Amino acid sequence: MEFDLGWILLGLPLAFVLGWLASRFDLRQLRAENRRAPKAYFKGLNFLLNEQQDQAIDAFIEAVQNDPDTSELHFALGNLFRRRGEYDRAVRVHEHLLSRGDLSRTDRERAQHALALDFLKAGLLDRAEDALHRLEGTPFEAQARLALLAICERSRDWPQAAAIARRMHAADQGDFSTRQAHYLCEQALALSAQGDMPGAQALLEQAVAAAPGAARARIEMARLQALLGQPAAVLVTLKALGERNPAALPLAAPLLLEAASATGRRPEVQALLQTHYAQTPSLDVLEAIVAMEAADEGSGVQARQRYVQHLERERSLVAAARWLATERLEHEQFHPQIQRALDHAVKPLMRYRCAACGFEARQHFWQCPGCQTWDSYPARRVEEL
Repeated sequence: MEFDLGWILLGLPLAFVLGWLASRFDLRQLRAENRRAPKAYFKGLNFLLNEQQDQAIDAFIEAVQNDPDTSELHFALGNLFRRRGEYDRAVRVHEHLLSRGDLSRTDRERAQHALALDFLKAGLLDRAEDALHRLEGTPFEAQARLALLAICERSRDWPQAAAIARRMHAADQGDFSTRQAHYLCEQALALSAQGDMPGAQALLEQAVAAAPGAARARIEMARLQALLGQPAAVLVTLKALGERNPAALPLAAPLLLEAASATGRRPEVQALLQTHYAQTPSLDVLEAIVAMEAADEGSGVQARQRYVQHLERERSLVAAARWLATERLEHEQFHPQIQRALDHAVKPLMRYRCAACGFEARQHFWQCPGCQTWDSYPARRVEEL
């Protein structure tokens, strides 16, 4: 059979034309897809800027479907799901990213961090803890340790929290000396409740050594010494508090008052309180001074004039109510009703307020119950702020 070269001459141009047409078709399709993907992306971004999160999610899903290999779109979509509280969908997005074999190390670490945040926001603390431990040795290590610290605090695992704080402090990831003192104080309170006073005292001594300028360790030490019947030691501890952290002395005023009565060293304590009050007027210190002077004088007439002197320096409804409580009025029969109204009005003014979130409470907290911030409560009442 003879082979006709004419067919080859006819087939070569035909193959060229078909190849050219195919390449043009692929190029057009690629261009169309590239146009659709940015369009969907920018549409989603526009919705996001206009706070239309539902439409933004739909647009980003469309963009991901057009280009499933784009990791940035997956991150954007996962973050949107987390912000909306759809944690299960956020977890699926970030787990899908982690399952990809072509993901770079940087993006893999980023996806692991995002997954840990998903679990944390969802309240799945055990899974969040496991995900956070996987971030050791990555650029997200410091953030992961802070999150682990928050988990330990929420679960009140103070020994583990102390261990994490020590690692962060040693790695120059912040000054956690005061935080470590708080953890030691929490453990000391637990031991004291169990009756292990020597163990509690040892932990409080460690807390004082860890953060000499922190107020809580010395105040808790003074309370423990008062429980053990050591009023002289209470005075020594609180005098050191006044030297290292005088702003916290109002919190210790009742303890000072009790120790002064128990040791018979009222003049010394009274001088300390008056010196502090002269520098920084405080309602709690004023109450302690008035109580001591009233006990010394018997009638307390001169002591109550302290409230009038305080009113000359500070506009205080609390001091006015305290002074009025012991004064006789022209229409004395109405005094109880007036006093009850004043006492009711001053109650909110005697609260403590968190400087971080504004949460108010009758008692002073070292860690805010609202925002979990440490040392956010000033040692001053709301009226004094």
